[in-house]
Amino acid sequence: MSTELRRLRNYIDGEFRDAADGRTTEVVNPATGEAYATAPLSGQADVDAAMAAAAAAFPAWRDLVPAERQKALLKIADAFEERAEELIAAEVENTGKPIGLTRSEEIPPMVDQIRFFAGAARMLEGRSAGEYMEGLTSMIRREPIGVCAQVAPWNYPMMMAVWKFAPALAAGNTVVLKPSDTTPASTALMADIIGSIVPKGVFNVVCGDRDTGRLMVEHETPAMASITGSVRAGMSVAESASKDLKRVHLELGGKAPVVVFEDTDIPKAVEDISVAGFFNAGQDCTAATRVLVHEAIHDEFVSALAKAAAETRTGQPDDEDVLYGPLNNPNQLKQVAGFIERLPAHAKVEAGGHQVGDKGYFYAPTVVSGLRQDDEIVQKEVFGPVITVQSFRDEDQAVEWANGVEYALASSVWTKDHGRAMRMSKKLDFGCVWINTHIPLVAEMPHGGFKKSGYGKDLSGYGFEDYTRIKHVMTSLDA
Repeated sequence: MSTELRRLRNYIDGEFRDAADGRTTEVVNPATGEAYATAPLSGQADVDAAMAAAAAAFPAWRDLVPAERQKALLKIADAFEERAEELIAAEVENTGKPIGLTRSEEIPPMVDQIRFFAGAARMLEGRSAGEYMEGLTSMIRREPIGVCAQVAPWNYPMMMAVWKFAPALAAGNTVVLKPSDTTPASTALMADIIGSIVPKGVFNVVCGDRDTGRLMVEHETPAMASITGSVRAGMSVAESASKDLKRVHLELGGKAPVVVFEDTDIPKAVEDISVAGFFNAGQDCTAATRVLVHEAIHDEFVSALAKAAAETRTGQPDDEDVLYGPLNNPNQLKQVAGFIERLPAHAKVEAGGHQVGDKGYFYAPTVVSGLRQDDEIVQKEVFGPVITVQSFRDEDQAVEWANGVEYALASSVWTKDHGRAMRMSKKLDFGCVWINTHIPLVAEMPHGGFKKSGYGKDLSGYGFEDYTRIKHVMTSLDA
């Protein structure tokens, strides 16, 4: 007996719709490996309709006074709180994440971030008006950009959607958002909630695959394209957007170095780093997955980290004792396993290194030591529950190795020496440097990297400003 799959739909111009040509794709729960829904596989007609709706809605939304946009965002935040259990259920089905951790670690920051951007809507800043040439007054207008094409990833479908639509709407833009083809369920529910609060056309959701995202970025209507995804996807978006000079906002891959010096409190560091490395199955661009340890404490640290990994559990969403759930899809499971299968002879698997169970896409918490700087697993993003360990001799080597990758999103330094912490924070070439902690984020501070980790900032006033444009207005005092 077959179970009927739930039907997810696009949300365009204030209504839910199937793809114009009726195409769909199955959506699989990664905790079970079984399909639970279908979603539209949207094409050109669907993207055209969503862009037209967003363009038509833009003038009125743009012209609202900021206080009105703030009210709408505050209502969205309240509604997310009120319907939190529905959002959690959709996200857990999307991702297989633990229910309890989704409730405690995702809903509160999402709501807080929406409320932050609601406040930011009324705090646009610019130079004060003044006379910089005799007889003429200059002023700055900070305006919304227009229609924003946004593509969210599958590792945090709900939260990354918030990071995109909240600043865009607060600044007065309208949005066409595409969730990942593997995780559309929570975004469809968000559309139902947001659509009941904002005017039609202000917020649109188009489901689909990589080709759908390409159609959105290449479309002539949006003035900005924003994506969270892989380096390859970001480079493709930047290339497509360059053809008509769209603004581009890219949050891409990471390979965060975790530099542990000899004066570190080892038990505390191991506890925090293991959580920051394995949380969300390591599917986090800021995950603490590349540890550099001073040679004086290397063996003790590796032993403690391997023990912590062995005590860390993965499993089904309703198991309250697990730290993380499955990898998102079979391709991701294959990718993570492939890194371990291709390890060089000098590497040693200290813990894990294998799939867990025969249902879903679970992978054991894994620690690998004995690695060299040019090893594939050190240089490339694994995006799984795998922590690598290297031994360094001094501060200069730690900096060289930490910076010696193509990514530059996040990093951390573990030491009791304040001067050393400050030197390292200056020398580390990453958008974020944590000291004696790793992975906390707050709405008031920016998130974004350098190099192949992309450009543009999420969160904070900087992220808000990314969704605005600057206009100079000069007037004669003699007129």
